[in-house]
Amino acid sequence: MKLSVDKANVSWLNVLQQFSVTDENELQSTLKEYVQSGGEGLMLHRRDALWQTGRSDVLLKLKMFLDAEAKVIAHEPGKGKYQGMLGALLLEMPDGIRFSLGTGFSDEQRRFPPEVGSVVTYRYRDLTPQGVPKFANFLRVRVDD
Repeated sequence: MKLSVDKANVSWLNVLQQFSVTDENELQSTLKEYVQSGGEGLMLHRRDALWQTGRSDVLLKLKMFLDAEAKVIAHEPGKGKYQGMLGALLLEMPDGIRFSLGTGFSDEQRRFPPEVGSVVTYRYRDLTPQGVPKFANFLRVRVDD
C-alpha cells in the first residue's frame, strides 16, 4: 500500500494507521480521543471486506453528536417543495443565542410544526465561535409530564 501511495506522488495522500478495538467501550473512548484532538470521527470497516468504491455497508463513518434543547420563537416558511409548510424553526437557546433549525423534520412535522413557545431537542456536532450549533438536526418536541 505504501508503495502505491508513494507512486501517486500526491502531497495530501497518506497511508493511515489501521487498528482494531475489542468492545464498544474502547470504540467510544477512541472516538472521544480522536475528536478531542481535532478529528471529525472514525471510519469503521469490516476486517474481511475488500476495497470498494463509493458508499457501502462495509465502511461507515462514526461521529460524535451532542444534543441540547431550545425554545421555539417562530416558524420560518418553507420554499420549493415545502411551500406552505414549515421551512425552519427559529430557536432561542437558554443563553439567548438564536438560530434557525431546518433539518430533521418529516413532512408531517412540517405540516404540523412544534408550537411557538414549545421546547425542542436537537442534536449537533459542535458550536461556532459565536456559540451557534453546527449541523443541527431536529430530534423531538420535549414533553413535560
